[in-house]
Amino acid sequence: MKKVRLFGLLSALLLILSLAAPFASAQEGGSILDQVRARGSLICGVNGGLPGFGYLDPDTGEMLGFDADFCRALAAAIFGEVTSDNLVFVQTTAQERFTLIQNRQIDVLFRNATWTLQRDAELGIDFGPTTFYDGQGVMVPADLGVSSIDDLNGASICVLTGTTTELNITEAMEKRGFTYELVKFEKPAETIGGLEEGRCDALTSDISQLAGLRSGTADPGKYVILPDVISKEPLTPAYIEGDPVWADVVNWTVFATIQAEEFGITQANIDEFLASDDQAIQRFLGQGDQASGSLLGLDNDFVVNIIRAVGNYGEIFERNVGVNTPLGLERGLNALWTDGGLIYAPAWR
Repeated sequence: MKKVRLFGLLSALLLILSLAAPFASAQEGGSILDQVRARGSLICGVNGGLPGFGYLDPDTGEMLGFDADFCRALAAAIFGEVTSDNLVFVQTTAQERFTLIQNRQIDVLFRNATWTLQRDAELGIDFGPTTFYDGQGVMVPADLGVSSIDDLNGASICVLTGTTTELNITEAMEKRGFTYELVKFEKPAETIGGLEEGRCDALTSDISQLAGLRSGTADPGKYVILPDVISKEPLTPAYIEGDPVWADVVNWTVFATIQAEEFGITQANIDEFLASDDQAIQRFLGQGDQASGSLLGLDNDFVVNIIRAVGNYGEIFERNVGVNTPLGLERGLNALWTDGGLIYAPAWR
């Protein structure tokens, strides 16, 4: 996997200022797709501090994770490959992530963001396909001796501020008539630090995030994720609204990884499938006279470039968060629809 540039927020803002013209609105300056191409780089917002989803490799400084790989997929779809110049990661907090989209300081957000009615209707942004079906849970020290959220009356709970997580836990505790204290933080690493230091009795977040944070502790066995699931958390990419061209490019990049898994196409066997005489495969891979990417303003073989860069959805999942990683997550709802899950791509015709 090729290394890409990583910018802190300040560096990214300086880059934006130097490229002010290409950051005109979609209505004023054409689609974001045109602007990304003119700039020569995709600016992708990620978490940056969440193991498994978006985090810095301590040895190489490379941004890794499930969400980071979807940034790579999008860069490959647009530019044909991922290089040190054409993909810029911007680490974002939960508080600022949507503002960065609104202000056009990032082109797209892949950062464990939940699709909600209020966000969709009020923030001037749109949400893409769900990349990870999640739910909110609660993690506690094993020696606390609790087995359910129903045992947490009077507890203090670490939570990320400015998130649906904060709202959901408030409703869940008040519905039970419990007394509680929310200990609020701005970054995931601060929430797990609060739990480790005893500043709170429990930590609540998306279950995937809890698993990621637990994996980064000195002794993951000291913490237990309770069985309760108190919300629906469809995690999706997000981007500015009013740009259907860009929306299609982002959405069908995600769908390409899903359809590739359904066809059984991987990084390892892509060349074999390029020789297939199956019309559905040829159409999907944009081979011969089969139009595919050109319908989106991309190269016809953009799917091939995505698969070469990151593989299919299953490969992205298993490499970053699956059962053989420190997170140890089962596919569950994130299995393909053919395997009883919810992961599904529209017809590729």
